[in-house]
Amino acid sequence: MTATVPPKAPTFLGLPTAPRGVGHLRGDQSFPDAARTALRDGQLRANLGHATTTIRNKRAKVVGEVADWEQLRAAGKALKAATMAHLDEHLEELERQVTARGGTVHWARDANEANEIVTRLVQATGTGEVVKVKSMATQEIALNEALEAVGIEVFETDLAELIVQLGEDKPSHILVPAIHKNRAEIREIFARTIPGVDPGLTDEPRQLAMAARKHLRERFLRARVAISGANFGVAETGTLTVVESEGNGRMCLTLPETLITVMGIEKVVPTWRDLEVFLQLLPRSSTGERMNPYTSTWAGVTPGDGPQEFHLVLLDNGRTAVLADEVGREALHCIRCSACLNVCPVYERAGGHAYGSVYPGPIGAILSPLLTGVEDNASLPYASSLCGACYEVCPVAIDIPSILVHLRAEHVEAQEKTTAEAVAFRALAKVMSNPRLWHLAQRASRLGRLLSRGRPTLPNALPPPISGWTRSRDLPTPPTSTFVEQWTREHRSAK
Repeated sequence: MTATVPPKAPTFLGLPTAPRGVGHLRGDQSFPDAARTALRDGQLRANLGHATTTIRNKRAKVVGEVADWEQLRAAGKALKAATMAHLDEHLEELERQVTARGGTVHWARDANEANEIVTRLVQATGTGEVVKVKSMATQEIALNEALEAVGIEVFETDLAELIVQLGEDKPSHILVPAIHKNRAEIREIFARTIPGVDPGLTDEPRQLAMAARKHLRERFLRARVAISGANFGVAETGTLTVVESEGNGRMCLTLPETLITVMGIEKVVPTWRDLEVFLQLLPRSSTGERMNPYTSTWAGVTPGDGPQEFHLVLLDNGRTAVLADEVGREALHCIRCSACLNVCPVYERAGGHAYGSVYPGPIGAILSPLLTGVEDNASLPYASSLCGACYEVCPVAIDIPSILVHLRAEHVEAQEKTTAEAVAFRALAKVMSNPRLWHLAQRASRLGRLLSRGRPTLPNALPPPISGWTRSRDLPTPPTSTFVEQWTREHRSAK
């Protein structure tokens, strides 16, 4: 399959490209500063190392069972590219089909609009609380905080999200938000925050799960409103899909009277046949399973069965701006599997909080800067060794390393040309463009041999600004003669 790409981003509701993303996309500090703090936490590194190794091994095992895995990856990549090329058409078809089946579609240009829409819908029901299915889109726009600001209580029902919420923490992984916590830490959180919890609760996984189940069961049964994300939205039928492993999603999607789904506009797929490809790629790449234990699909409203009021909020929040980037738009292919996080040596050591965004790891290092504009997350494209492991495991073959390099270049071009680095390179360009100056500079560089004292590299303790280079790189000792001088000498002797 080949896909054409649009010359410009589509417009929605007659509006030009939507504003850049806001919400939980911008970090409070740079990645290097946050990573240095994380590296000093030995317990965090131990938790991350154990968890990512376990998930990585499970994924490798189930992927190895699929003889045509690379063909599936290629199909997923091609389907995503083709969908992005006609995204406006597919979204309009999705809206028609959802509306025809009794649902209501809302369009949100940014996080503020999305939060206003959802808050208004919840308040209209008269309820003071909602239950939620794990959703990256609602985390991205800081929906919980927006609802709590108007007095609406929010209950996360995914186990890991519940741990994070009760611990007044932040998620640190796309798939396993509490990956930075171990069993003893989770037991302490439950004992401290869950009303009526058994005082004899241990850190045995089954006991922890049962305590959470008991805590959530009452909230499921009394909930009148649920909020979900969506893994996929099928345009041809208006069907929304949520895949999960615990059953909490099924409870939220079937029991309440009102269901509100917030979906990023890039999650649409054209047909049911397309969904077939992604339902093979996603579970193996995320949880290391052959299929998700719970795959829930619904289209609009069915009288007498499930929620009787359904709202779909289609979220832009910077996505059309990403679509306009010929290199960066590939980041919109992401299906949020988190495979790239589990193989990334940087993530494994620094953890998700260091990224300062709801999207951590390699995909976060490109997606967050693209959604907000590079300068609002300028350090993230550098949060990578460019080893390429993320590309190798991505189920839709997103070339993350190439996009990282692209964003780094964009950041450099955006800087003022008065920095020490810019001045140095301008001077170097002038010298290298003039043969006479270049030869003089080469001869002058031989003075560096006095500093090396016979060693192959110059000492690290050189004065600024050279010290900025030598602190992390070896600067070779200048040769006794230049290439041109050696060439001239050898060819003269040959005559």
